[in-house]
This record gives sequence, C-alpha cells and structure tokens, in this order.
Amino acid sequence: MLSPRQAEAAMAERDGTDDSVGAFVPGPRATCAGAPEGPLAGLGFAVKDLYDIAGWPTGYGNPDWERTHPVAAGTAPVVQMLLQAGASLRGKTRTVELAYGLTGENVWQGTPLNPRAPDRFPGGSSCGSAAAVAAGLVDFALGSDTGGSVRIPASYCGVYGIRPSWGAVSLAGACGLGPSFDTAGWFAARAGLLARVGAVLLPEDAAPGQHPGPLLKPEEPWVNADPSTALALGEAMEALQGLLGPALSIGLAPEGLPAFYEHFRNAQAAEAWATLGSWVAATRPRFGPGVAERFAAARDMDPARAAAGRDFRRQVAARLRALLAGGAVLAYPTSPAPAPRLEASQAEQNAVRERSMGVTAIAGFAGLCEVSLPVAEAAGAPVGLSLVAAPGRDRALLALAERLAGALGLPV
Repeated sequence: MLSPRQAEAAMAERDGTDDSVGAFVPGPRATCAGAPEGPLAGLGFAVKDLYDIAGWPTGYGNPDWERTHPVAAGTAPVVQMLLQAGASLRGKTRTVELAYGLTGENVWQGTPLNPRAPDRFPGGSSCGSAAAVAAGLVDFALGSDTGGSVRIPASYCGVYGIRPSWGAVSLAGACGLGPSFDTAGWFAARAGLLARVGAVLLPEDAAPGQHPGPLLKPEEPWVNADPSTALALGEAMEALQGLLGPALSIGLAPEGLPAFYEHFRNAQAAEAWATLGSWVAATRPRFGPGVAERFAAARDMDPARAAAGRDFRRQVAARLRALLAGGAVLAYPTSPAPAPRLEASQAEQNAVRERSMGVTAIAGFAGLCEVSLPVAEAAGAPVGLSLVAAPGRDRALLALAERLAGALGLPV
C-alpha cells in the first residue's frame, strides 16, 4: 500500500508533470488539489521550495536546512489563496541555497535547465519556478524576489514575471532572506495569466482607474545594457510608446548604478545575516560555490557600510516614489544581457551579478512593482523588458503588460 507521499508522487506523474528540465525538488512531489471552482480552476502551479506546505519539508535549497528544520505544520497563506482559487499544486521547485544567488546553481539538487537557452543558466534564486513555466510543466509558478530572483530568471527563461510592491502579498510561512526587500512574485507564460493570478493575490490598486503615464526611459539601465540587448528591445519600446506616448529620457541614478549595487548589497547583506546568521553560525552548513562567500561577507559586513546603504536607500526611495506618484511608468532592460553561459567562470558570473543588481535595486530600494516581459532575444537567448510603477500600482501595471503583449502580437 502506498504512503500518502508516494500516492501524491504517483499522482504528479499521472498528471503529466514529468520534470523534463529538473525544475522540481528531487524526490516525492508535494501536490494538492485546488478547489473545484474559482478563477484559477483547472490550472496547475508550482511553488518555490521556501514556502511551507503542510506535511512537507521546506528545504530552502540546502540539505542542512532541511535536516535542521521540522516538517511544515501549515501551508503558507499565499499558497492557500491559490488553492482556494481553484489552482492545483503540482510540486515544489528548486531554488538557490537560502535564495542567495542570481544564476540558479544548486550543487545539491542540480541546476534546472533553461528551456529557452539550454547552454545558459536559468537565473536564480527562483530558478526552478521559471524553468517549470518555460517548459510548460505548469501554468504558473510562485517564486520570491529580494534582489532580482523573479525578474532575472523571467528574463533569462523568456517568461513573464512580477515582483509586486513590497508587502502587497503575504510572506507568512516563507523563509526570509532580507525582510525589508523580500517579495512574493510569480511567473506565467502569458501576460493574461500573470494578471489573473494577480487578481487573486493582490489588493486593489491604490489609485484604481488612474491611467498609466507618462512613459519614462531612464538612461542608466539602457547604457548599462549590452548594445545587442538594448537594440533587441527597440521594437517593444516603439510599441509601448504607441500605447503611452513618446518616452521621456531621464537621469534616474546620478550616483551611478555601481553605487546602487554596492549600497543594495551592503544593506541586504546586513539583513541576510540578521535573518539567517545565527543558523549559519550554529549549523556551519555545507554551501555551494559563491553562497558561502556571500554569507561570510554578510557576517563580516562593516556596520557603517550597512548604515550607509540604508541611508542611500531612503534617499533613493523618496526620489523614485515622488517621480512615479502620478502614475508614471519606467521602462528599461530587465537584465543587461542574456543569461551567462553554463561554462562562465565565477568571476564572470559575479560581474553579471553586479551589473544586474545595480538595475534590480531600482525597484528594490523603493518597494516598487515591476513586471518583466519576454519580448525579444539577443545572441539567440531571451531578454526581457521591465515596466516599473509606484507601490500599489500592481494591477494597473499588469494590465499595461497585457496591452503591450497584445500590441506586439504575443500570446495574451
């Protein structure tokens, strides 16, 4: 006779989620049927393995984390909302260890395949969720985004992804990394489905009915991007201007994106150590390449540098929120380049990480909502265009993403 977990694993195999790209956590599959009716009825979804599912371990991408934490007693509210809306859980997806990385590597479980660019990384830390959607294994998938972990894999894997306004979606029952930056985001292969999930999870917009605009084109993220990436996104920008009017070029980061990266990194590292440092120090866990170094840097962070990062954040947040308060929308490359190739050295990966996080810090500092749209390819691999709006404008931003997808002739 099968145990409950074996029966659920067998059900996962029967419903077709065969995991052709290594997106799911190895072993028995955490599954749960959704309500028979609801706005998401009949859809299947996956959940990044940092959200609790009752009766299942929360592995957080690391064997020592799973070993030292009990099986979850309850299910995270955000997952419950999706189940109650009719969607069925197909399993938990792989993540970078303790969500502290942007490439998608996991030496313990294996790095998921990027379905759209198999010779490149899928992006992290929500790597498994992005890969599952890109491969068509599920209709949508839940991830999390602290420093770019939904937006970057969305761009790398050629799917839609949203980092909602900070605090818009509950992170109760989820493992934390940098609590004042952490958000619960999700992926979908179609803009319309990304918005349907948002209609379930998001509160009503702060200014319902307000039309988006003007369109702002910040110079720094465009200059930061590879020329081939910027060129590839040209058609999408033209279509976006057809919807919102001519883009206004602005200087958004006079301090420079390297300063954005440095201050974000320092502020985030201090939070990461405050959140996870006691466990790291007590457990002395095994970590893969890059993760141990990041935690060591967090442990040794000069408090003055962390404080400077927080001060910088306050200044930038005030600037950006004032700029976007009337409904303005920013548009720029989600990532400066396609995903790094799998053979990229650690130094090459770090260089991409720095360039990427200088851009992802824009929304991160101010708690802005950001949607990445899979609108182009560069060097034969996906690159995304990001739309960014003020906190509390999530639903309007998702509606704009749908309009842009339609204008570009993409499936909606």
